[in-house]
Formats: sequence, C-alpha cells, structure tokens
Amino acid sequence: MTRNRIHYLIFITMTIGVGLFSRSRFIPDLIYPYLGDLLYCLMFYFIIGFLFPKMKSVNVLLYCVAICFAIEISQLIHVDWLNQIRKTTLGRLTLGSGFLWSDLVSYSIGGLTGFGFENYLNKK
Repeated sequence: MTRNRIHYLIFITMTIGVGLFSRSRFIPDLIYPYLGDLLYCLMFYFIIGFLFPKMKSVNVLLYCVAICFAIEISQLIHVDWLNQIRKTTLGRLTLGSGFLWSDLVSYSIGGLTGFGFENYLNKK
C-alpha cells in the first residue's frame, strides 16, 4: 500500500484545525480533557503516514503511539530549559505541561482511530 501524500497533508491540516477547535467552549466537559490528546496522536499518525508512505499501517500505529507516550513521559522530567520551552504556547501545545495517565489512554485511542480510518479508506 502506498499512501497519497496530498490526502495525508489534508488529513494533517484538518486534524490540526479540529484540535485547535477542541480547545473551545463548544466541546462538552465530558470529552474536553481527552479529545485534544486523541487528536494529537491522530495527527502524528497522519504525519508518519505522510513521511513514510509505504510503511505498514501497524508500524505507523506503533510509532505514533510510541512518540506520544515518549512526549508524555518526558513531562515527568523537570529541567529549567525544558520547563522554559513548555511555558510558551507552542511548547505547551507540542510538549504538554503535566503527566497524566489518562493521556496515555487518549493517545492509544487516537492511534487506533488513525489505523481504523486508514483501513476503512483502503477497503473503499
């Protein structure tokens, strides 16, 4: 299977847009804490799919979840230079600000969402 990079660039852009919207007041309180992390991992799924168009879907899934887990675990490390980066808007959006176990679940669901979406598109 070879992924269409233009499609994946569109998926990345749409996921970023939905992710930014997910931080609005229109999102129900029940899913607000989890939706952004799910979309973050989904975005990584599409980025990896874009960068490696011939990679097997299961490997894309494993890599995107591993990257998100590594970023989340890095939030347990508190060194001055890293904390300074996290204080910026871009740093907070990219690296997060505090470790939560629930984020690991959200990342797993986000990766599985990308995997399922890709498999659904391949069947059509």
